Amino acid sequence: MKAVHFGAGNIGRGFVGLLLHQGGYEVVFSDVADALVEAIDAASSYTVHEAGPGGVDHVVTGFRAVNSRVDPDAVADEVATADVVTTAVGPTVLRFVAPAIVEGLRRRAEGAEPLQVMACENAIGATDQLRAEIADAAGADADDLLARAVFANTAVDRIVPAQAPGQGVDVTVEPYVEWAIESAPFGGSLPSIPGAHFVDDLGPYIERKLYTVNTGHAATAYFGARAGAATIAEALADPEVARRVEAALEETSAVLSAEHGLDPAELAAYRAKILERFRNPELEDSVRRVGRQPLRKLSRHERFIGPAALAAERGLPSDALLAAVGAALEFVDADDPQAVELQEALRTQDAVALTAAVTGLDPEHPLFHGVRDVVRTRQEQLGTA
Repeated sequence: MKAVHFGAGNIGRGFVGLLLHQGGYEVVFSDVADALVEAIDAASSYTVHEAGPGGVDHVVTGFRAVNSRVDPDAVADEVATADVVTTAVGPTVLRFVAPAIVEGLRRRAEGAEPLQVMACENAIGATDQLRAEIADAAGADADDLLARAVFANTAVDRIVPAQAPGQGVDVTVEPYVEWAIESAPFGGSLPSIPGAHFVDDLGPYIERKLYTVNTGHAATAYFGARAGAATIAEALADPEVARRVEAALEETSAVLSAEHGLDPAELAAYRAKILERFRNPELEDSVRRVGRQPLRKLSRHERFIGPAALAAERGLPSDALLAAVGAALEFVDADDPQAVELQEALRTQDAVALTAAVTGLDPEHPLFHGVRDVVRTRQEQLGTA
């Protein structure tokens, strides 16, 4: 069996690639970073180190890498003969991955089993997004090519911090891992991924993860940055930061309970587990890494505006989530293009127009005015309101 995985970075090797290896697949990593591809190809194995209580080391073998920038034809050939294709490239990069998959589907042998496609991204419906990108790239052949594959949405969860220098292609991760995959698209022919679990309804899993893990992680980063913390664990050691993060997650849990009927007591235990993971002293995860790309994280269906909008629609509290939005608006990092762009927009744009552009909210939405007020507060701090 063979799996092609787009994105050979830390998550690709330390999470998706590891579980595919454990499922018995030969893993072909596709990436555009020359040095990384060369390093992977030069290694006969790499080790995934689980840092923290209960962590063990996993040795991964049976892999190779191709450079999709230099040799897209080779990537298409790999896809043509693969059983599984996965991605961990970021939602905005899926459109650049789609053409290689399209070409691979064109080259697929007549009568071959459908290619099993899963986008493992921190986004709701990422595989649906990838499918749409494939359809666009395929043009007139879309219906025929899409029939040669099945597409399943997933929810993925594992903290993979920035790596220490000198590790080579080894990866340090947390021990906890969750990979939920919707089962219906496979029609009983499930991919062999022992570390994953297949579910009938993925929606609650995706939103529970996104609105707890991702919301909590980003909120910790932004409140932590405001407090001067360098790492996520250091941020949560500050009682005020911890209080604000916990308050935001209580609001997201209320939304999850209302939307999906999830048990409040189970959600409380889930929140506590998530915060325990964030406090792992062996994961040197910086607030700068977790806080990067604030514009994406403030968009309509992401970790803050998504649950806050649902809360507002249901008449539930969203003050703590709005406070996290306010902290995100204060995030400054000269090395992060989105952080730079956001600060420039706050200095130059009208609050109403900026709120609509960043969040995707309609001015008539019940959350809109609350976000606009937070934007104006930040602009007052900058002396531009």
